[in-house]
Amino acid sequence: MNALRIILGDQLSRGMSSLRGLDPAHDVVLMMEVRGENTYVAHHKQKIVLVLSAMRHFAAELRQSGVQVDYVALDDPENTGELTAEVQRAVKRHAAGRLVVTEPGEWRVLEMVQTWSALTGTPVEIPPDERFFASRARFADWARGRRTWRMEHFYREMRREHAILMEGDRPAGGEWNFDAENRKALSAKVAPPPRLRFAPDETTRAVMALAEARFGDHFGETEAFGWPVTRAEALRALDDFITHALPRFGDYQDAMKGGAPFLFHSLLSPALNIGLLSPREVCAAAEVAWRSGAAPLNAVEGFVRQILGWREYIRGVYWTLMPEYAERNALGATRALPAFYWTGETTMRCLSQVIGDTRKFAYSHHIQRLMVTGNFALLAGVAPREIERWYLAVYADAFEWVEMPNTLGMAVFADGGHMASKPYAASGAYIDRMSDFCAGCAYDVKQKTGPGACPFNYLYWAFLIRQKDKLAHNPRLAMPYRILAGWSKERQGAILAEAEAFLEGLAEPAP
Repeated sequence: MNALRIILGDQLSRGMSSLRGLDPAHDVVLMMEVRGENTYVAHHKQKIVLVLSAMRHFAAELRQSGVQVDYVALDDPENTGELTAEVQRAVKRHAAGRLVVTEPGEWRVLEMVQTWSALTGTPVEIPPDERFFASRARFADWARGRRTWRMEHFYREMRREHAILMEGDRPAGGEWNFDAENRKALSAKVAPPPRLRFAPDETTRAVMALAEARFGDHFGETEAFGWPVTRAEALRALDDFITHALPRFGDYQDAMKGGAPFLFHSLLSPALNIGLLSPREVCAAAEVAWRSGAAPLNAVEGFVRQILGWREYIRGVYWTLMPEYAERNALGATRALPAFYWTGETTMRCLSQVIGDTRKFAYSHHIQRLMVTGNFALLAGVAPREIERWYLAVYADAFEWVEMPNTLGMAVFADGGHMASKPYAASGAYIDRMSDFCAGCAYDVKQKTGPGACPFNYLYWAFLIRQKDKLAHNPRLAMPYRILAGWSKERQGAILAEAEAFLEGLAEPAP
């Protein structure tokens, strides 16, 4: 029975379960560029270029290996613009006996796929996505019966289970976690290495023109596009990171610097999340670097924890708690997302820098996302769904399974503690300690209140005052709440009034 094997835009790997057992003589691979997948949020133009260019390159590689590919281009005049309608058309074109599609990475797409059998009259097979270390069932088994979920506990099980950075039954170096060594501010004497970027080829340039023509009003620029769009380029990017950046990644993974958005970070998440690299080969390459003496253990463990720990953990959180998880709002936040998140036009230099780099590169590293854009949204009380949709829209590596838990759980504590043991709220002192953003800012980070004070300072205390009933019992917030207990009602009221005046004075939210 001939099969129509469907490859989605984030499944660009020859090892996909949907391709297993493919019969080149009878089976057809269906790939679809559809408007709906580019507009359900207004994705950054570089994200669109990344996915569509990588899809076109992957289709070409399949054809070169003798696979029949039915490729529906975005500008095909017959293109309906929606996945389901394109699948229906393809079933008729090929008189398919069955459909095979690896389980999608996003809940909304899985719901869509589950309608295809009834709509096409064709059986649909949905084999699991085997690119991850832990299946959805494996994570659910781990989570079942636990009163609290913590990534560290899951991470240690993954280390043991997959024998990564282990020495027998013990963790390499005798410690599971070297995070305490990985919080250094970037010294002015430390120069980040130049990073490998990829000049757009003819295929990518054509997609760039298409993205500008069809999605010109979306956030972001295409001029600086340099992401890997083929397996070969992704492997070169991995080698570049391991050789030039990994050795100092650990020390400076939390550092921020104006004009240097990449620092020592891997820049591999876009390639990982669309399938050009596998997490296993990435972790293996990092471990080889440590065992060969090319990178220190604190750097390698910190990087492996991001892949084997956080990446796997948040996927498990997403699939175990969806669809209810998407609507969580534990702190009752309701403020509209400020317009400067889309324009970058703000006198707060940290936010202007991070959002400006995001416009240019569709990228900012995890501390910028958590402690600058996320921290401000948390302190300002931005509605979780609004900031979550923004994160999904603006980053090249953003897919809902990885973006949503990071936003709702880590950035704005909307899940009430499933992902984090406390809100990642901080005043301007943290940003000043870990970056050079405060130098030259219109606000004084040392000033706590008043017209020239850094807004993060009074927003931080106002947040704690507003959320006292929900957070004062948290043992990790005991110290700031002890400080607040010594403040008079008049002083607390003045802080709340200053914070509210600042927030009300922001530009109107974007339409």
